[in-house]
Amino acid sequence: MGLGSQGIVKEFVSGVVLIFDPNIQVGDFVEMEGGIRGEVAEIGPRATRLRTNDDLNIVMPNSSVVQGLVTNWTYNERSRRIHVPFSVAEQSNSAKVREVVLEAAKALAFTLPDDDVHKTQVWLTGFSGNGLDFDLVVWPTLESSRHPRTMHAAYTWAIYEALQAAGIENANDQLEMRLASLFGYEGDAALKALNLTEKETRSQRRTDSRPEAPNDAAEAVYDDADRNRRLRVEVPRKRQPSPPVAEPE
Repeated sequence: MGLGSQGIVKEFVSGVVLIFDPNIQVGDFVEMEGGIRGEVAEIGPRATRLRTNDDLNIVMPNSSVVQGLVTNWTYNERSRRIHVPFSVAEQSNSAKVREVVLEAAKALAFTLPDDDVHKTQVWLTGFSGNGLDFDLVVWPTLESSRHPRTMHAAYTWAIYEALQAAGIENANDQLEMRLASLFGYEGDAALKALNLTEKETRSQRRTDSRPEAPNDAAEAVYDDADRNRRLRVEVPRKRQPSPPVAEPE
């Protein structure tokens, strides 16, 4: 009985700490150790309940929340910057890649407009014989930040579609052979022998025949946000909201 009572008291005290702790409160979107993500739906006398974006309810002891590492994605009531990595073929024009990807990212409605402190950018993070590695660096809206996996998928889809439409090749590990001559043929004659022309490359044939498809993840960001708003328990906030950032003149 003594050991059992100690466990109950430990969780109860941890629950009291969480109730009065402004760093974690009901309505926050948090990530726990082990990669568990969800919205804090309830803080009880024994356990804290998280609701994931897949509508799964995870109940964990209060002491594990108090003693563990918790990342609060919505602590400052503002957006957070995310990185979406992608790669293209080494011979790609980096300026064109940047232009195409920025246009695709800004076309998504949950991308915040650029200002003095929030800018959508494309960073070159590495290069090798296999291709050029980039990061799309973007600031999404606060509500969409509660759905990181869905949002990441939406940006990835938009990047892929934009690169394909622009005829920009993806990076790959395939061996590419360039023939200066083929059975005595050179230039256009060699391409014709391979049933290719200058105007019809591999990427162009693939993109011309590829049907357009909707970006389901982009739509899911709004569906998830709407569903979570309806499920969210309205409780008084212990934290004072951060003052809004002044809009540039």
